[in-house]
Amino acid sequence: MSTNDTMPNAVRPGATLLDALRGALTRYVALPNPETADAIALWIAASHAQPAWAHAPRLVIRAPEKRCGKSRLLDIVEATCHNPFITVNSSPAAVYRSVSEDPPTLLVDEADTIFGPKADGNEDLRGLLNAGHQRNRPAKRYDATNQRVESIPTFAMAALAGIGAMPDTIEDRAVIARMRRRAPGETVAPYRHRRDRPALRTLADDLCAWLRADLSTLEAAEPEMPVEDRAADTWEPLVVVADHAGGSWGDRSRAAVLALTASADDDNEGSDRQRLLADCRTVFGDELALPTAELLHRLRALEESPWREYGATGLTAMKLGSLLKEYGIRSDTMRFPGAGQAKGYRRADFTDSWARYCSDAPADCDGEKAAGGAIPLRRARSA
Repeated sequence: MSTNDTMPNAVRPGATLLDALRGALTRYVALPNPETADAIALWIAASHAQPAWAHAPRLVIRAPEKRCGKSRLLDIVEATCHNPFITVNSSPAAVYRSVSEDPPTLLVDEADTIFGPKADGNEDLRGLLNAGHQRNRPAKRYDATNQRVESIPTFAMAALAGIGAMPDTIEDRAVIARMRRRAPGETVAPYRHRRDRPALRTLADDLCAWLRADLSTLEAAEPEMPVEDRAADTWEPLVVVADHAGGSWGDRSRAAVLALTASADDDNEGSDRQRLLADCRTVFGDELALPTAELLHRLRALEESPWREYGATGLTAMKLGSLLKEYGIRSDTMRFPGAGQAKGYRRADFTDSWARYCSDAPADCDGEKAAGGAIPLRRARSA
């Protein structure tokens, strides 16, 4: 539902501002598709109304290689967002003390310095970026001088640019812009900070004035969302801004939600546990039970799977059990026809987790039917 029921599809001044913002983005940066351009424009606009939101979506700007425009995009975000705060070379204490009830927009280039494998000593900053997606998640610090515990706000929108994927804890709460190197013949205007930034800051001021005039309306809005759960929390501020602007922005915002969340799902291989769960479904086939040794053999034989080289000797029975126990799946001692007594796994113990965590799980997962060669559970009884 639009935040202005009397003019749900009318073109209002906000739509004109969003059009100008999107035009600036596409003038200076080659974005991968129209939905990404719409989403980034809405994210920037939403940064000007942070006091109205229950969640502070992250903007992840990622690229497979250098020279894909991620730093240039961050330049345009910096020029148009609310109160930009660049965290390069900033101490965690300085960042924490800069977050207030009306927070700045945190901007991080070269985010691998915080999240990469060689990133040491940034635990506090990582904690802020993880916790700050939701309100009422303050950091607690003990003030020895005054002998009291302090609550430090963490809630703030943040944009992070880097090569490769960010941690799941960030990307699961983010609008993700997948940048790519410009193709031959694909051109953009050069961006010069001294020449071009003042006009963009004027646009930022106009966006701020428009949205700050209606914070109570924005805060009360409950838009219809095409996604659920955490994705809805992340994208809701952007959809609220789009509905509030009017024109075609409401429909375009929801199209962007669907397009970018679908890309995130396609691009997300999940955790090792989730990958293992899906691969177990593949190798079980129609079998009703498998000895642990046979299950490991089939997993290691899967093409393009990590299990053959998972650890020094590949996936072991102990590691298999450790990964699966988080889903409540445990091996049992069973008697297998022709193989005698051995540890193994029952298909029936997997089916609930397959339905919950494997999005393309088949509807018939009850294990009642077995193809030729399957081991019926009634014959694979507990020893």
